[in-house]
Amino acid sequence: MIKRVILTPNPYRDKNFQTVRSAMAILQDAGIEVRLCLPFEVDRSYDLPRDLRFHKLDREIQNTDLVICFGGDGTILHMAKAATRHGVPILGVNIGTMGFMAELESSELNQLARLAEGDYSIDSRMMLDVTVRRDRDLIYHDICLNDVVLTKGAVARIVHLKVSCDGVQAMECGGDGIIVATPTGSTAYNLSAGGPIVEPEARSILITPICAHDMASRCLVASDERVISVELTRNMRRNAFLSVDGGKAVRLNMGDVATIRKSDLQTKLLRLKERSFYDVLNLKFKAN
Repeated sequence: MIKRVILTPNPYRDKNFQTVRSAMAILQDAGIEVRLCLPFEVDRSYDLPRDLRFHKLDREIQNTDLVICFGGDGTILHMAKAATRHGVPILGVNIGTMGFMAELESSELNQLARLAEGDYSIDSRMMLDVTVRRDRDLIYHDICLNDVVLTKGAVARIVHLKVSCDGVQAMECGGDGIIVATPTGSTAYNLSAGGPIVEPEARSILITPICAHDMASRCLVASDERVISVELTRNMRRNAFLSVDGGKAVRLNMGDVATIRKSDLQTKLLRLKERSFYDVLNLKFKAN
């Protein structure tokens, strides 16, 4: 049963925090304690409403039952790491466009009252563990819910990447880069790049070339038990960039090795509806 909730609105999507204000009233009427936190730092020029009190997320998340995100999938992705590391489930309220991971639309806020009655279920979603080593040094480590993207720089030149599975070369291609995605991330950048749509419960890792210049380069669907490694080839004077869940990019040099494997952590998504993944697909694609 949910007794204490953190609300994390995206201030750039929830105008004047109208949606989160409505949600606060519904939750408080149901007897649920509410804390309001920003999911990320906002621009200094942005004026927060003076009638709303915002708390420190890193402090409040240590003692909460649920995080409710208001925005698009990007807001959920931003919150997924912190919530997952603290074992806290997430519920998404869509104020964005597609919103594949969101459970509710902004017009369905009344369903939040069911949280006080324990009328919900929890889905577990696979995450990826990502490391980058330069020689023997670990220069980067993170987890992600959607995807790891390795791309060329701003200059319009192709990047050559070698992909190995469990130490055996599986693909080498030149193009704009490579996407390594979870099943949850299959409907994100992977889909735009021509990769397959995969059920979130599937046990797999997707490897999809981005605008490959080699007709033989195709998406690979690997077991979630595989360890994926990616490194630059034939790019002595060029660099690649690695980004996790659309976050800040890390520059990769020749000789750097990015290693991607299934994480021991899983993101928990709270569900209030009984619906199939294919119902979600039909709804989202018809609406857009």
